[in-house]
Amino acid sequence: MPRSPTSSEDEMAQSFSDYSDESISGSSKEDTIYETIRVPAERPLSLMEDTQSNTVVIRVIIPDLQQTKCMRFDVDLTVWAVKQQILCTLSQSLKDVLNYGLFQPAINGRDGKFLDEERLLSEYPQPTSKSIPTLEFRYKSRVYKQPSVDEKQIAKLHTKANLRKFMDYIQNHQSEKISKMLDKGLDPNYHDSETGETPLTSAAHLENMADIIKVLKNGGAHLDFRAKDGMTALHRAARANNKYTLMTLLELGASPDYKDSRGLSALYHTAMVGGESGCCELLLHEHASITCQDENGWHEVHQACRHGHVQHLEHLLFYGADMSAQNASGNTAMHICALYNQDKCARVLLVRGADKEVKNYNSQTPFQVAIIAGNFELAELIKNHRESDVELLNSTR
Repeated sequence: MPRSPTSSEDEMAQSFSDYSDESISGSSKEDTIYETIRVPAERPLSLMEDTQSNTVVIRVIIPDLQQTKCMRFDVDLTVWAVKQQILCTLSQSLKDVLNYGLFQPAINGRDGKFLDEERLLSEYPQPTSKSIPTLEFRYKSRVYKQPSVDEKQIAKLHTKANLRKFMDYIQNHQSEKISKMLDKGLDPNYHDSETGETPLTSAAHLENMADIIKVLKNGGAHLDFRAKDGMTALHRAARANNKYTLMTLLELGASPDYKDSRGLSALYHTAMVGGESGCCELLLHEHASITCQDENGWHEVHQACRHGHVQHLEHLLFYGADMSAQNASGNTAMHICALYNQDKCARVLLVRGADKEVKNYNSQTPFQVAIIAGNFELAELIKNHRESDVELLNSTR
């Protein structure tokens, strides 16, 4: 007789049904953030390796720790992956590590800037001289364009009262007052002491905020600066189903693949929250990666099927999502449908050619899971499906 489905499936699915700070338990937020940062799968690189390989040696200065490291990186890694490698070498902890970034100092007439996390290291020009290039690993803050900045005057702007007032201006759509404070030199990259939001994440989940978001970006707000819970403005907009806000962020240069503190993308969140599928489709159209998975191996298709988000599932499959992907329990999206009695999603998967004979790590097919879960009508649907009923998609990827 088949064994019962993995009991942890209910717990895992429930833990992601309502993403919030409360879902992080047993350790501090800082510990949770550190746990999500893993060394990329690439093999370790040594300074003694062949200099002709596709790598570069970079001097990394960490001002907050008063450290300097020389490290070799694969130039085909994303800046996010490079940042992970640096974090894994640190012997001392840094507060709010996800808001640290790689900063390229001003050189050859170019202004200094933080490197965008989802771009490849190779996309940033390296010095043509034989000297070792230098990057700073520091907390993300506004990069001022003025030749001379009065630091004392700017410090006077950043009082608790002023920062609270600035957040109120955002909530009340007062763009002129926001611009005036930014023109004086206020840095919009900070956390509100009451909500943990940044100015940009606070604006992203509200309606009709495109102009405010542009003002914040032009005033030095980093698009990948994260709120206390680890989400970027892109995540906030996606979870709030603010398609036009999401579009504005993407047009301003945000990557569709920014990660939150759990390594999850905005697209992954749309599969969880559901609602109108415009945000999901927009992110896919903008080439969002469809390979994201949580620590339990759940992909976007698993989440869409868990919550019965049929339209999101259709979009994911059209753009090439792998419906045979297995989570940590070996369950495919079809197993998840069978477990949670999501017949509409199951019909979509079957029509699109899902393999109904795949077994999970308990050696159960989706049909068997449906029987064990007491979902007999769905079990009958799976049993009676024929290959002649399949209508394959011509994926755009």
